[in-house]
Amino acid sequence: MHSDAVLYQASALCLTYPDEDLVERLPLVREAAPRLRAFVDHATRTPLPDLAAHYVEVFDFKNRHSLYLSWWRDGDTRRRGMSLVRFKDLYRAYGLEFTGEELPDFLPAVLEFAARTGNTDPLTDHHDGLQQLRSRLSDAGTPYASVLDAVCATLPTVRTGVRS
Repeated sequence: MHSDAVLYQASALCLTYPDEDLVERLPLVREAAPRLRAFVDHATRTPLPDLAAHYVEVFDFKNRHSLYLSWWRDGDTRRRGMSLVRFKDLYRAYGLEFTGEELPDFLPAVLEFAARTGNTDPLTDHHDGLQQLRSRLSDAGTPYASVLDAVCATLPTVRTGVRS
């Protein structure tokens, strides 16, 4: 099992639409993934309807906070369709069939994939987009930024090919 598998699985849970399942699992997340403590503390003290409203405000109304990784690279272009196919092909190569209601590049799905398989390539390949999302969430002052901080801290620094 990949050393950050628990963090990825817990982060996937934290980045999905909040429901009773999340609330019930918060004590386990607190214990298993200490790097997510800031988010867990916020989610624990926030009533579920308020937590859900905040999630919608942060993620559903603004592409600036998109949880769809291919959006960061391809935007709303035709290239994005091929990116989505590559995600599905990758899942299939590991014997997983993507059947979720979300698109296959949905960050919680990608985090769960990384947790299950140890393959962090999709996260590393989208490092720039994750960093942009992390930065924008930080600028917005949302506790979700701490989840992205924890995920991004596990990824290798991307080399740009520019010599210093």
